[in-house]
Amino acid sequence: MYRILALRADVFVVEQTCAYQDLDGKDEHAVWVWAEDENGTIHATARLLPAGISYKEISIGRVCTSMESRRTGLGKLLMEECLNQCERIWGEQTITISAQQYLLKFYNELGFVEEGEMYLEDDIPHLKMKRKP
Repeated sequence: MYRILALRADVFVVEQTCAYQDLDGKDEHAVWVWAEDENGTIHATARLLPAGISYKEISIGRVCTSMESRRTGLGKLLMEECLNQCERIWGEQTITISAQQYLLKFYNELGFVEEGEMYLEDDIPHLKMKRKP
């Protein structure tokens, strides 16, 4: 867990220069998906949350990839595994995410469709997106 939280802090707090409370009480309900190398270094992670925690639907959040692992395809592999695990655990259901706006195309390619208007979360443009079964 420490290694997952360290990567999230590196990406969301340090790299994005965004001081916010990452520990939001939802982690205790999460199913974790991550990618690590043979040395135990975590390069990508995400949390899966059951319906009713972040949204009325199940959700995927806190998706991040280390700087050195970007543009390698690891993020897509991570999200595909997240989608597989959501279906394995909860069956085919709608999945909701809060996506940073610059990643819109990435999530569209995974079957997510934007819902509603852009909003700021910690001064970063986001879009609510859903992927229906």
